Amino acid sequence: MAERAPLLVIAAGGTGGHMFPAQALAEVMLRRGWRVKLSTDARGARYTGGFPHSTQIEQVASATFARGGLVNKLLAPFHILGGVLGATLRMLRDRPEVVVGFGGYPSIPALAAAVILRRPRLIHEQNGVLGRVNTLFAKRVAVVACGTWPTAVPAGAEAVHVGNPVRAAVLERAGAGYIPPGDYPMSILVIGGSQGARILSDVVPPAIADLPPEILRNIRVSHQARDEDGARVAAYYADAGIDAEVQPFFRDVPARMSEAQLVISRAGASSVADISVIGRPSILIPYAAAAADHQAANAKGLAKAGAAIVIPESRLAVETLSEQIAAVLTNPEGALQMSRAALSVAMPDAPQHLADMVEELAGRAGT
Repeated sequence: MAERAPLLVIAAGGTGGHMFPAQALAEVMLRRGWRVKLSTDARGARYTGGFPHSTQIEQVASATFARGGLVNKLLAPFHILGGVLGATLRMLRDRPEVVVGFGGYPSIPALAAAVILRRPRLIHEQNGVLGRVNTLFAKRVAVVACGTWPTAVPAGAEAVHVGNPVRAAVLERAGAGYIPPGDYPMSILVIGGSQGARILSDVVPPAIADLPPEILRNIRVSHQARDEDGARVAAYYADAGIDAEVQPFFRDVPARMSEAQLVISRAGASSVADISVIGRPSILIPYAAAAADHQAANAKGLAKAGAAIVIPESRLAVETLSEQIAAVLTNPEGALQMSRAALSVAMPDAPQHLADMVEELAGRAGT
């Protein structure tokens, strides 16, 4: 009878920032002959469309203390406890070789079950500041794999810099040839993330509309806006005569990014990693409400390399943003240098490095 393939349980919260690097690891481990189970909640399940079909998706009971009213916050511990009990029973049956957490409250059940059952485990932190859940588990795992460096971890926790894993669709576009801006059609990609995207929807369209006519006539825009903002954003572009596609979620962000002369984005860890690996000039607007201002920390690498212009949210204004967009799009040589600088800080091998850590941990447990 053939030996069953080893099982990896990946636990991740319900945002793209957690789910995209989780997907990247799943892709590599499946290619290496492992079985992969993803443990997430209903919110996270919305991001599973890009995961390989052979990934087993398991929805767990979870909750957050950060959203909802008083009743939801009072019930949250009971939802989480129920999720932990369920995950422990499943893990007793499945006996995964390794459990990897990517942060977010939905990762608690699988990680807690791994602690209870003493299964080999590690966590990956995407941001320059540990999230709440990863802080909770940092000293209860073999290693904290860090996407941004340096990342402060609690005393007694081991931290290793592996970078932020990017999906295969991004790696396919790694270092894609960059066409500097000029007197021909140019693309701007606007991505806001799942949180804090409204201010981009308020400021970016008028900033683009304020560009000099000789630039504006060549511009086309792909703008990712939340459902509640989409109609007004699309109407603004249309009224300004700007060729724009506005969607709540682009499934082909890597393709659009590779075609863009400029990316305007929040500084979420996954977005920063994608921009680096594909190699594009960017204007980054860190989300001011991010815990411990971690998006500002995420933006530092690209900014220090000369690959990104960083505008703090407190200084974001239509005129300021319009000036910075024009500065990039009227300086072809400078834009080309920015694209090369982005590539200089990229870590395209991050998915392989993280997969190596998983296999090393499994081997260590088997000896």
